[in-house]
Parts: sequence; structure tokens; C-alpha cells
Amino acid sequence: MKTRRFEDVSVGEQLPALEIPVTVALITGGAIATRDYFPGHHDKDAAQELGSPHVFMNILTTSGLVERFVEEWSGPEARFKDLKIRLGAPNYPGDTMTFKGEVTALDADSRTAEVTLKGKNSMGNHVTGTVAVTLP
Repeated sequence: MKTRRFEDVSVGEQLPALEIPVTVALITGGAIATRDYFPGHHDKDAAQELGSPHVFMNILTTSGLVERFVEEWSGPEARFKDLKIRLGAPNYPGDTMTFKGEVTALDADSRTAEVTLKGKNSMGNHVTGTVAVTLP
């Protein structure tokens, strides 16, 4: 995987879309890996008692997927400087979340690119936000 250089990035550049199949394993594994033992993230019966049709993704798993999306574009030598996200529609098993994003700002002094993104599923935007990465 090649790392993007600051000089090769321009405002308006579109990041390649990334489709994430939302599975029970992704949701429960992400919750457990982030030590989030809230029953709605790993117990279908408990989630249904809360009024949810199935287990649902936690914000820490979503954050990790946002980072994956940006890093697949920027490369392994880029450094995350800031991440601001907002959750919307829940992610349930059996759906697909598709990430799209674009470069919306560049700062030559800090060699930072800002990416505005959204991850959308069949119900709407699951996550929206911005990520700033420093590029070599």
C-alpha cells in the first residue's frame, strides 16, 4: 500500500467508495474488541427488548471503519490528526454501509488534508463527519 504525498492531493478529490457488509460478527466482534459490553451490541434478545430489530453497531466500531476508509486512501504513513463524526441511522446485520468522501481542505503549512465523508446504509447516513490527516 502506497502513502499519498501532500503534493499529489487536491481539494475536490474523491476517495474511492468502500462497501462494508454489516454482519453480526462485525457488530459483536467490534463491541467486544472495544470492551463495550452493552447488551444491544451483542445480544439480539436484549436488543429487541430495547425496541431494536437486531444488534446494532457501536460508535467505536464505526470510528474504526471511518479510519479504515481514510487510511485505505491516504496510506499507512499518513497520521490522523483529528476525527469528528456524528451517528445517524443504525447499522444492523444484513445491510451494507457504503463510504464516500472527498478532500475538502488542504493546509500546506501542516501538510494536512481534511476529508469530509459519509457512510450510508439502506436507511440513510449511518455516519457523517470529517477527518484530518497529515501526509508526508
